[in-house]
Amino acid sequence: MLLSCGRKQQPVDLTNSRNKKQETTTAKYELGQVQEKALSSSVRLPGQLKPFNEVDIYAKINSFIKQLYVDRGTTVKKGQLLVELEAPEMLSQLQSANARYVQAQETAFASKEKYRRLKDAASEEGAVSPLDLDNALAKMKSDEAVAMSEQSNVEAMKTIQSYLNIRAPFDGMIVQRNVSAGALVGPGKGNEEPMLILQDIARLRLEVHIPENYIDKVDLSKPVTFIFNNQPGAEHRGLISRSANMLGATQTEAIEIDVENKDQSLKPGMYCEVRIPLRSGAKSLLVPNHSIVRSTERQYIIKVLDGKATFIDVKEGIAANDSTEVFGNLKAQDTIIMHANDEIKEGQEIF
Repeated sequence: MLLSCGRKQQPVDLTNSRNKKQETTTAKYELGQVQEKALSSSVRLPGQLKPFNEVDIYAKINSFIKQLYVDRGTTVKKGQLLVELEAPEMLSQLQSANARYVQAQETAFASKEKYRRLKDAASEEGAVSPLDLDNALAKMKSDEAVAMSEQSNVEAMKTIQSYLNIRAPFDGMIVQRNVSAGALVGPGKGNEEPMLILQDIARLRLEVHIPENYIDKVDLSKPVTFIFNNQPGAEHRGLISRSANMLGATQTEAIEIDVENKDQSLKPGMYCEVRIPLRSGAKSLLVPNHSIVRSTERQYIIKVLDGKATFIDVKEGIAANDSTEVFGNLKAQDTIIMHANDEIKEGQEIF
């Protein structure tokens, strides 16, 4: 006790201690700036091959399959007979329409002959009254109209009868067959599967979706290059054939490149990497890779504004070396925390 009482005690400056601790904490955050420069002369995007033409083939009327002339993998030509259907009631309806047409023809012929005779008799004054002659003329025209109507019905029935023969609308290959002989088929409704699926694969469409952030930077007039996953050493070139000129549900614009496939080495559904050139002078905002904080809910950059941490949500673009292109509420020369992490809270004082 005597020793402790005799020792000289110095007061502790708690204020200076807190300041030193804050300075030590502040020193942990390395600050940097958002850079604006040209990142790359092109952008790489995924693409997928689709058939140039594709159609689901259904029956136009309710009928039974009498004969199938094709199967999966069959190459067909435009106009080739694919399926023959049968509908017994259609034959009876056609015969009935023919009978009505013949009857209407006979009636029209009789009316015409009657009018001709009355007209000849009317050459003698008083032999036929004008009213009888007018009635005969009206009856002749009416019967002729009925005959023409029945003829149209016959032609319509013949057209419907032709629906029993299903022909290929274009050259291509049958890629799917869902029916067999004897099956009852009809017009497609709801989730009903088509009888056949026909694709034109001699030429394919390479579909690429350009993100909204790159739409004004991509040069659609220059050739593009693409490499398929199954052909890693072969680079293909092509021109952009068409673009949607609108944004889809995923906020992307679809473009298409026509790809010749005479040897059928490429298949619809294949994926590839497409390199699309950017416009000269197009610049991007770049930040270090380690400055982006990523979580399951969001990805953001911590911007220093008025000495405090401000979270800025961003979307990532092209990554090159140690920098990443970002899109968000940022501009060149904004001050950001270089090695950011989720332990830093929004609004926290940085210095």
